[in-house]
Amino acid sequence: MDRFLIRGGRPLHGEIQIGGAKNSALKLLVAGLLTSDRVVLDNVPRIDDIGTMRLLLEQHGLTVEEVPGEGPYGQTLSVGGEITNTEAPYEIVSKMRASILVLGPLLARCGEARVSLPGGCAIGTRPVDLHLKGLEALGAEIRLEGGYIDARAPGGLVGARIVLPFASVGATENLLMASTLAVGRTEIVNAAREPEIADLVACLVAMGARIMDQGSGTLVIDGVPRLHGARHAVVSDRIECGTYACAVAIAGGDVRLLGGQIGHLGAVVRVLEEAGIEVAQEEGAIRVRRGGALAGVDVMTEPYPGFPTDMQAQFMALLSVADGASMMTETIFENRFMHVPELNRMGARINVHGASAIIRGVPALSGAQVMATDLRASFSLILAGLAASGETVLSRVYHLDRGYEAVERKLSGCGAVIERIRG
Repeated sequence: MDRFLIRGGRPLHGEIQIGGAKNSALKLLVAGLLTSDRVVLDNVPRIDDIGTMRLLLEQHGLTVEEVPGEGPYGQTLSVGGEITNTEAPYEIVSKMRASILVLGPLLARCGEARVSLPGGCAIGTRPVDLHLKGLEALGAEIRLEGGYIDARAPGGLVGARIVLPFASVGATENLLMASTLAVGRTEIVNAAREPEIADLVACLVAMGARIMDQGSGTLVIDGVPRLHGARHAVVSDRIECGTYACAVAIAGGDVRLLGGQIGHLGAVVRVLEEAGIEVAQEEGAIRVRRGGALAGVDVMTEPYPGFPTDMQAQFMALLSVADGASMMTETIFENRFMHVPELNRMGARINVHGASAIIRGVPALSGAQVMATDLRASFSLILAGLAASGETVLSRVYHLDRGYEAVERKLSGCGAVIERIRG
């Protein structure tokens, strides 16, 4: 099992290429189920979750293949073909929760789908009831049996007005894709507004979908009989961008994040600036600089454009070496503070009280053997290692490989001392 060895205390200088967004590329691949034509996606990150999604789509009958592209990172994938199997098995769905998003497209295109319930995960249960209620509003008949969702719409889906009780990203994506082939008009009220949603909309429109964004979180979709192929470039990954911004903040230095867009980072920029970090948009990049000491700040996770839950662990590592006390409140997922004991092993002073964590900044962290618990927590421990004295050894890096490409190459290219130990 691979590990990372990190020797801290070195500032970062140079450039880091930000790749395509994992949380967008996965959904764009699923959109390939909506047409028999080829959909070509550029700037797809080369990460394990993409490989899992390829396996799922291939067992549905689609062909997913890499085609010539450009750049040192990422890949260009072509997806398309006829659907020969409408069941998404537990063996694949259990590896990645995004697999649930095949439900809407399969139902819209084939009139039936059998998809395994994803179950719980390390950072909370994240139920799929909003997906199912929305599809029922579109006319689907849904039954839960034996750990599977059996969904049928023998007469096809019919447009409806769906009001989400909260802005669920997954439910928005599932219902959006399903409604592109429904008869009539669908309104999704209180839809999620993340940049990845806008990226999915752009790709679907290029495929022939009729979608209007009414603003304030309302999407209006007029169903069409069929969609066609298209070519689309995946938007840059705002979470990867924010993560490397935290790396510069905790280690010190001056780095240009190529492809980064401040407009996609939402509250992350505000919190970085409150902590004493300079963040500026330049042509084709975000420049991140840290000169002086870090200041403690209070942070609460919220739906976009608020502070993202996927940046919570990284900021907790950063705040562990900031002056004064900070509070981190998690409002999106329960059980997402599992990285706290590992950070405390490195000398951090963090106490958890329910949905909040109090972080009292310390002058320095110390290297230690630590263990990753989930994707974002993995990188929080790398960040701590960049700031720590001595050596940090991070195990279970397979969590990290699910969502970040070439971490050791990108960081070492800016002066960090980090290496992957195989086996």
